[in-house]
Amino acid sequence: MAYPELKYIKGIGPARAKLLEEELGISSCADLLRHFPSHYIDRSRTYPLNSLSGEMPAVQVRGRFLTFTTQGEGAKMRLVGLFTDGTATIEVVWFRRIKALKELYHTGKEYILFGKPQEFNRRWSLVHPEIDPPDAPGASEGLRGVYPLTEKLRNRGVSSRNIFTWIQNALNTIGTIAETLPQEIISAYGFISATEAMREIHNPADNASLQRARARLKFEELFYLQVNIQRYSNRRTEAARGVRFPRIGHFFNSFYSQVLPFPLTGAQKRVLREIREDVGSGRQMNRLVQGDVGSGKTIVALMSMLIAIDNGCQACMMAPTEILATQHYESLRALAAPLGINVRLLTGSTRKKEREEIHAQLLDGTLHITIGTHALIEDNVRFRNLGLVVIDEQHRFGVMQRARLWTKNAIAPHVLVMTATPIPRTLAMTVYGDLDVSVIDELPPGRKPITTLLRFDDQRMQVYRAIGRELAIGHQVYIVYPLIQENEKLDLKSLEEGYSLIRETFPSYRTAFVHGKMKPAEKDHQMRLFAEHEAHILVATTVIEVGVNVPNASVMVIENAERFGLSQLHQLRGRVGRGAAQSYCILMSKRKIASDTRKRLELMTTTSDGFLIAEADLKMRGPGDLEGTLQSGIPFDLHIANLATDGQIVQIARDAACRLLDSDPTLSHPAHAMILPELQRLYSRRFDLSRIS
Repeated sequence: MAYPELKYIKGIGPARAKLLEEELGISSCADLLRHFPSHYIDRSRTYPLNSLSGEMPAVQVRGRFLTFTTQGEGAKMRLVGLFTDGTATIEVVWFRRIKALKELYHTGKEYILFGKPQEFNRRWSLVHPEIDPPDAPGASEGLRGVYPLTEKLRNRGVSSRNIFTWIQNALNTIGTIAETLPQEIISAYGFISATEAMREIHNPADNASLQRARARLKFEELFYLQVNIQRYSNRRTEAARGVRFPRIGHFFNSFYSQVLPFPLTGAQKRVLREIREDVGSGRQMNRLVQGDVGSGKTIVALMSMLIAIDNGCQACMMAPTEILATQHYESLRALAAPLGINVRLLTGSTRKKEREEIHAQLLDGTLHITIGTHALIEDNVRFRNLGLVVIDEQHRFGVMQRARLWTKNAIAPHVLVMTATPIPRTLAMTVYGDLDVSVIDELPPGRKPITTLLRFDDQRMQVYRAIGRELAIGHQVYIVYPLIQENEKLDLKSLEEGYSLIRETFPSYRTAFVHGKMKPAEKDHQMRLFAEHEAHILVATTVIEVGVNVPNASVMVIENAERFGLSQLHQLRGRVGRGAAQSYCILMSKRKIASDTRKRLELMTTTSDGFLIAEADLKMRGPGDLEGTLQSGIPFDLHIANLATDGQIVQIARDAACRLLDSDPTLSHPAHAMILPELQRLYSRRFDLSRIS
């Protein structure tokens, strides 16, 4: 059965249908059914008014209105109803839609009210409660969903109760919902039907029925997500011909035996084997390499580029900032110099004459490795035979920016993306679900673990004495301040005040100063002062989270550490510990912080495992913040599943999707007839990011 148009659902109409689309993105009956409750409340219990207390999150009461009065004038006008159940009286207050409400509710009639009790002038009140007559469907009957709304919807008189009623009307109109999962999957996992799941998620009889519905709907959402990712990944693997690198030749072998400054770790060797298999297969490589700061990703990238050069191809590396690109250039040029490999740097600051030389060498093939920033994706940058693209901290580039590098060769180059941002497994299976993932989970021998300390504002002088000791033996120090968008001016002022205080406290040492509002040239100048050891202290915002490599820096002080997420704290900590000296990360915080915040900070002091920290961050903060950190985000909407808590379901759904596509790659089997139409419904309105690494 085809779903009716949204405006034809009883109670909605054209005006409300338009409002639902504008405010909640609900443009169809199917969208309405998938507007799931954010949480549930128990409507089976009614409280007497004389038992109310401020600790109650929300209560249900039953009684009658004694009077209605209008108070105040203009914008401060409010409607106040005096409500009683025989045990006590309370005020019910409305600040909007006063005229309509006076016509809707009447004295003497019985109503059921639901809301959060508030105490004002020693009197209890309910502000804008839900109100039902006793005979309303679902009133005072077990669990009731609370639906997400916007302020505009509330001002237009749309309540959670309205959403519930419209969904029930839609379900009654539709009757039986067409099945969206193959019977083999329903049977294998013991799921209830689509119709049962949709009815029970919106109007559960009890907690057991709610959990059955959630299990089915969460799996279904993640299953279709994985089918979409795996389908396009398989299609690309079949179709995307890659430059085949059959040889491991002179450059790679000479570097490994004569130049490599230290033995490779077992993890580096494992990842290089995976890369060699990819580039030798004749298919385009799309591989993500994750590894903590200092794990040796850059050496792996260079050795991968040497394989490309051994096979007559060029390679390039794109970094998000000019200073990071410059640091990569300097380190890779030094490593490649004994082999006679031509390495050049191309950024926005490259002078015209040098730029022309680089363009010419790229075209005639004499330039082997190009390191650069966004300048690499300019239309006039052309290669003779680009075989490998390496992207560092790839989440800092937009999808379309990265994709422009793929067009620089007749055959799509191999792609190696690297990140020092540990990505929780559930996010890696979704955000990067179409990439092969390698993890460098060992640090080179000899690296000393960073000591992380939590210190409070009243211990500041103790911290400054510790900084003074490190400066006295020639080491350098980072001091990082948060920059919160909601209050940029105030936070920038605090950064400037911190800079002044540090200069006063350490007058014998030069202090550099960096924040995101500075012009790029000035920012680079200040960061170079620190990188070249002309400045001893760098006072900065999180602009230094990625992009500064100063082995001599041994202390990282993070002010207002309570404002940062775990993953960001871990990234900042990774700026130190790059040399042979013992390094320290000091988390500065107010003493009075929430218990959850204290747990986060204390976790940082007990582990340096970036993946453990990322998993904890996902559970504590939810996926939203981490998606933002990943910038490209997740190209889909999750209505009921939660990547922070549903990792097991993600894995089960992924396994089921892979088995299905292995048995029926084209999804043409009659038993799978529902899958392609459902994929079309879910993803036709979205640009398919899974085609682009």
